[in-house]
Amino acid sequence: MLPRQHRLTLAPEFTATVRGGKRTSGRAVVSYRRATSPELPARFGFIVSKAVGPAVQRNLVKRRLRAVSAESIKAGLGGADVVVRALPAAATTPYAALREELLSQLGVRA
Repeated sequence: MLPRQHRLTLAPEFTATVRGGKRTSGRAVVSYRRATSPELPARFGFIVSKAVGPAVQRNLVKRRLRAVSAESIKAGLGGADVVVRALPAAATTPYAALREELLSQLGVRA
């Protein structure tokens, strides 16, 4: 789990990031990134709908996305709010491919 300081928790935060952020699409995920103050930590939110699959699959996808997000924070990502929306293909995408796709969308070197 991401520490509280690295999580988007309120609906208005999600809405502002999705509507005002830069959209980047991939095969398994779509990310929305909105710049904030450079001294603030990166914050992440996740949208994994029922289209991805049953609860077990959705939770697995969320855990994988959280792990990649934590890795990007350790790599120095900061000053941004990010919402990651999982597409149905995320359920069948191997972790390594999902990791590579999200890190490239975030501009973090693997």
